[in-house]
Amino acid sequence: MKNPSSARRKDYLSALGLDSWVLRTRAGAPDTAPAHLDAPAAGSLDAGRTGATLRGDGPCGDAPSAESSREAGFDWLQLRSRVAACTRCGLAATRTQTVFGVGNQNAEWLIVGEAPGADEDRAGEPFVGRAGQLLNAMLRAVGLAREQVYIANVLKCRPPQNRDPAAAEAGECLPYLERQIALLQPKIMLAVGRIAAQNLLKTDVSLARLRLKVHRFGPTKVPLIVTYHPAYLLRTPADKRKAWEDLKFASEVLTRG
Repeated sequence: MKNPSSARRKDYLSALGLDSWVLRTRAGAPDTAPAHLDAPAAGSLDAGRTGATLRGDGPCGDAPSAESSREAGFDWLQLRSRVAACTRCGLAATRTQTVFGVGNQNAEWLIVGEAPGADEDRAGEPFVGRAGQLLNAMLRAVGLAREQVYIANVLKCRPPQNRDPAAAEAGECLPYLERQIALLQPKIMLAVGRIAAQNLLKTDVSLARLRLKVHRFGPTKVPLIVTYHPAYLLRTPADKRKAWEDLKFASEVLTRG
């Protein structure tokens, strides 16, 4: 992962509302910063400051759903066609179009949100509009362009009025995402928002308790980190600092393998 220059990172962090935070390099040492912002010793992963740990001690989405085999064997184009024609739940009647996913199909990072919103339903692409712009800034802060990651949602159709997805809707759609994960083989997953995290991990544990822990998803035990949804951060900018901690933690988990 290529880190942005200090000047560019400062701009990206400014977009997140952060002025004095330091991203450690891949070697574990901080970039140039005031002494009071120095990173902890290598190997600590900020444990003393955030309680972060590399243990997989959270809920674990160990296995694909029972119905995921219905997507087995399909390639990207075939899977996209199946999603576009899907009528497995009532959301097919209210969507403008399906929102399959976007990005680098060889990406190390997979970003997973809960469901398309109104902007995404119109554009056919996840995370557009103001929330998408903030997500882009969050990614750039850890040296990633949007084009370097893959972005998808648990649901491929927008729930009316942006309501929370029903359990049955998520259950019908999850096999599509599981097949995307099997094709992508990401090295790390970032679950963005409470609903995405709870559906992926099959838990009702709060987002606050899921953060800063290494969860594992699927039969290949992909490391999964939980953070806030950009739409939430737009409403609650004070929590952007916590999101930055999550991004640093995810980067360190990936670096350490």
